[in-house]
Amino acid sequence: MTNVTSDNASSGDHALQPTPNDCPLPRRRSDFATFTEAVEYAAKSAKGMNFHDMRGTLENVYTYIDLHKDAVEMAQRFRAAGIGKEDRVALIAETGAEFAALFCGAVYAGAWPVPLPLPTGFGGKEGYIDQLAVQLDSSDPVILLYPAEISEMGAAAAERQGCEGSDWESFATRPAPECELTPPEPDDICYLQYSSGSTRFPTGVAVTHRALLDNLAGHSISMDVGANDRVVSWLPWYHDMGLVGCFLSVIANQVSIDYLKTEHFARRPLAWLDLISRNKGNTLSYSPTFGYDICARRISSQSNVADRFDLSRWRTAGNGADMIRPDVMQNFVNAFADAGFKANAFTPSYGLAEATLAVTVMPPREGIRVELVEEERLSGTPRDLSRPARYRAIVNCGKAVRGMKVEIRGENGAIKGDHQIGKVWCQGTSVMHSYFRNEEATNECLVDGWLDTGDMGYMTDGYLFIVGRAKDMIIINGKNLWPQDIEWAVEQLPGFNHGDIAAFSIDKDDGEEAPAVLVHCRVSDPEERVRLHEQIRDKVRSITGMNCVVELVPPRTLPRTSSGKLSRAKAKRLYLAGEIQAIELPVAA
Repeated sequence: MTNVTSDNASSGDHALQPTPNDCPLPRRRSDFATFTEAVEYAAKSAKGMNFHDMRGTLENVYTYIDLHKDAVEMAQRFRAAGIGKEDRVALIAETGAEFAALFCGAVYAGAWPVPLPLPTGFGGKEGYIDQLAVQLDSSDPVILLYPAEISEMGAAAAERQGCEGSDWESFATRPAPECELTPPEPDDICYLQYSSGSTRFPTGVAVTHRALLDNLAGHSISMDVGANDRVVSWLPWYHDMGLVGCFLSVIANQVSIDYLKTEHFARRPLAWLDLISRNKGNTLSYSPTFGYDICARRISSQSNVADRFDLSRWRTAGNGADMIRPDVMQNFVNAFADAGFKANAFTPSYGLAEATLAVTVMPPREGIRVELVEEERLSGTPRDLSRPARYRAIVNCGKAVRGMKVEIRGENGAIKGDHQIGKVWCQGTSVMHSYFRNEEATNECLVDGWLDTGDMGYMTDGYLFIVGRAKDMIIINGKNLWPQDIEWAVEQLPGFNHGDIAAFSIDKDDGEEAPAVLVHCRVSDPEERVRLHEQIRDKVRSITGMNCVVELVPPRTLPRTSSGKLSRAKAKRLYLAGEIQAIELPVAA
């Protein structure tokens, strides 16, 4: 592999220069037959990837010319190692030039790259090895490649699976003799994507070249990607929003991009806004709700944000990957309006790995539009006239991208009309090929070319509104409860942050079901803990109309998915297995 630092890199006293926003090469909005064609076209430009350190200092400039050269060399290296058509190549998806070259190189070799997550703080070393081992068992790769700093864990996971393991640096020293690389066909599988929650029962989403390029085209058209645009991202490359939206998309649409590593964003989230401020073009940058929440919380109300940030050119602030919180978005606007941030830059969207990425996107500059919906309508239960009406704000997630159709269906499969809640189904050329080696799971969600997303929502005048995951719904005594409603209600109490609460149902000792709420507790005084416990229980009772199980747990206990979302399913599993221990409360005298 060639040196991944561009020829533009510093020599002596010369500072690195980032790749340009624009160049003479005419932009093509992902109108290629295969991803390798997209790489080759992007390599005709001076654009590329720019990697920054924790403080936002440019460390490495990696042009698409460099990427193409290194990808071909990696493909030759894979072929020399006996890795070829339809073999799986598992890659730990650390944001950097090495992963980019390996991913594209695997595609050039005809193999299927399989991005896998980096270690997180939750679960420790053994937990991470277990997670990798499960996903390796599912994808059955020939080799696992990982950064040197996690060699011990990577080698252990590879040994457990029985596949070869190697760190990136060692693999890059292997021979790469020239050989003929057969171009892929549009309907060949391009890569396998493991959705963020797939740890215990993994389902690798098989995405073809045709599906990928079609979705990237639809996404870029919806976003109106054009002149002087530039992307800034901290999203992880092992999640579809980061991998597809902020890695594969910038190549296929010839856009320069500035990267922060996800772990650097977690430590210094405002470095993200610093990067956007330094960009002299029109910025497109995306985040789940929690990213905007963290930034708004980090800024003091006494700070003069205009002195540090210039967010006036941030034209597309994408929202996706989890339920969009309008209150959080408003807090962000309040915090950064003085720095030039415009509320209509917010661009809600809806998507999932099974549809490659985007299903719907809000048209540019329409901002966040909200409808207030009665909770009884959300739960499907008759209105209790003895209680005041309660409402939840549901965010408009936009219109279907080009090539995608969306329908709302009832349990009997009948298509529902506007404002009627049901299961969200979608159909289009960017819907996945299948779940890898899982025909049963494929047949459960793919019916006559339509994908059952597993999400609940409704349509209004061609716009999609998402109300929650069908599998997350809590059903007790025939009453439907959305966990988000319980979690959001508790978050309104003083001292709680987004992601501090997980709600789900459990079976009590008497055989009855009840809502259970796990809450991060930062209070140390025993009496204060008791008062907090009662306050939470009363709040949840007011929402659900029933008694519930409330458990205070230590901070940072609740697990998250690879994309940073709260994992209710894993929280429930760990709690029932005794791996999440509640804080003991003093017994009343």
